[in-house]
Amino acid sequence: MTAITLIEDAATLNSQLASLDLAGRLSLVAGLGGRAVFTTSLGIEDQVITAEIGNHRLPIEVATLQTGRLFPETLALIDETETQYDIHIVRYEPEQTDIDAYAAKYGLNGFYESVEARHACCGARKLKPLARALSGATIWITGLRRGQSANRADTPFAEFDPERNLIKINPLADWDIDVIRAYVADNSVPVNPLHARGYPSIGCEPCTRAIKPGEPERAGRWWWENDEKRECGLHVHEEGAAAPAQ
Repeated sequence: MTAITLIEDAATLNSQLASLDLAGRLSLVAGLGGRAVFTTSLGIEDQVITAEIGNHRLPIEVATLQTGRLFPETLALIDETETQYDIHIVRYEPEQTDIDAYAAKYGLNGFYESVEARHACCGARKLKPLARALSGATIWITGLRRGQSANRADTPFAEFDPERNLIKINPLADWDIDVIRAYVADNSVPVNPLHARGYPSIGCEPCTRAIKPGEPERAGRWWWENDEKRECGLHVHEEGAAAPAQ
């Protein structure tokens, strides 16, 4: 499909998804045909989406980026989630050659020293595995929400991702954290115990800290950097082609 067609399809989907509940949004996307992949970081938002996929037996692949630096609690949650929902979460790991090359150039924990080094680490441990996870996919589903950070305040339900030439679906775009927590409590969804310890956003262990009262949800990610829009690169590209948020 051409980029123009995908942009038009994303705009149409963006309007359709706005009026549906979460189950309806995921069911609509699952019925589009092609390969749909949901990438989960095992955070509380992603656990809600996984619960819907598992409970409704939707034909959506669930994948995670097992970076090699995740918290033990996150690793344990992968197994627990698979058992509870009778699903298989595909693990995509970095190539050892990429890790070795990074360590040779920057040192194992060189990401603390410069933004360049941190981006390089995210590239080796997250972006390259993500590219493998999405290879051949037509739909990419994420747990992005508008309330996670100012950088994500305009997150649409559907958008064209020009870098990966697919449609990206954000079914929780309009959910706030209180709705997320209520869903988890009402549906006995397993969540990372780190959330209760002040970690609303959980990534790699060396790059994540608990947040302080009043800080934004993602303030604990790469906290030593000054850029308020800091991201790992999974959800950022140079020229966005997002359908307007509803």
